[in-house]
Amino acid sequence: QLQASGGGLVEAGGSLRLSCAASGSRFSFSVMGWFRQAPGKERELVTSLTTAGNPTYADSVKGRFTISGDNAKNAVFLQMNSLKPEDTAVYYCNAVGEWPIRPYWGQGTLVTVSS
Repeated sequence: QLQASGGGLVEAGGSLRLSCAASGSRFSFSVMGWFRQAPGKERELVTSLTTAGNPTYADSVKGRFTISGDNAKNAVFLQMNSLKPEDTAVYYCNAVGEWPIRPYWGQGTLVTVSS
């Protein structure tokens, strides 16, 4: 239901842009965002964006990552700049439905940052 794309291999200091969109027009979300899970670590929230346009960021990505969205298309984007090897992870798109209030997950897209 959520389709994510845009991952890949990039050198440290480089940039990538992730995209995520919901298939079908029946969804209405209150929040969309991105989580990531590095090997051997728990999944963590990277950034989120409310439909009112209020973003939040993990401290580790502040100033480097920017989230944006398109409410009409139920889409969310993540611009990642100044990437570091520690950003290497599988990135998951996430959305919270307005009703019923439940989470939706994308399939994950791998981001690998080489040193």
